[in-house]
Amino acid sequence: MDIVGDRKFVEIPGGQILELPPLLVSDHGPRRRLDKVVDMATKVIENEDLVPSINLDHIATESDVGRRKMDMAINLVDLYVNLGRHWNWGNGILEWIRQCEITFETRLELRALLRPDIWPHAGRSSFVKLLEDKSIHPDGVNLEQAVGLRLTYRHLPPLADFSDQFLFYLNGKLADTAYQTWAGLSTDPISSLPPERFHLQVVSM
Repeated sequence: MDIVGDRKFVEIPGGQILELPPLLVSDHGPRRRLDKVVDMATKVIENEDLVPSINLDHIATESDVGRRKMDMAINLVDLYVNLGRHWNWGNGILEWIRQCEITFETRLELRALLRPDIWPHAGRSSFVKLLEDKSIHPDGVNLEQAVGLRLTYRHLPPLADFSDQFLFYLNGKLADTAYQTWAGLSTDPISSLPPERFHLQVVSM
């Protein structure tokens, strides 16, 4: 076992670079027409009463109120598209972890690393740490939050199912909690996988 700082890394026999399955990710936003997503966002704003009506707003003109609603709708769409990218990455990562576990089971030198009765061993969250150690940082996507979001939602709900409070403030906290709970399911102690011993490709679909 190697120790670097406060992290422990499992020792893998031999010195060869081990090939892991490719990480397949649909790196795009929700698969809905943009005009439909904007329409959903507008309905969220109206249902949540986020912009005062023209009768209550004596200063703003009707066009001002309409412009404010459209600006807020566009902001919600941007947040939802980002949410969709996170979910897609989380979905790809969880499937990749399953493929990696199959790979580990077929290799004698790796099989014991996933057994909780072997110390030190690697848990499922070790694969997420491995991606981070391999400098896989997609633009604007937090990998742990992505996995947490996918753990929360088997399928990404439409924008209309979310409140503005969730999109603006709560989704990151919920995703963090889901990830930490999932990561804590592995029996301690858990060690990291040495990034220099593995190679993988990220394939954007």
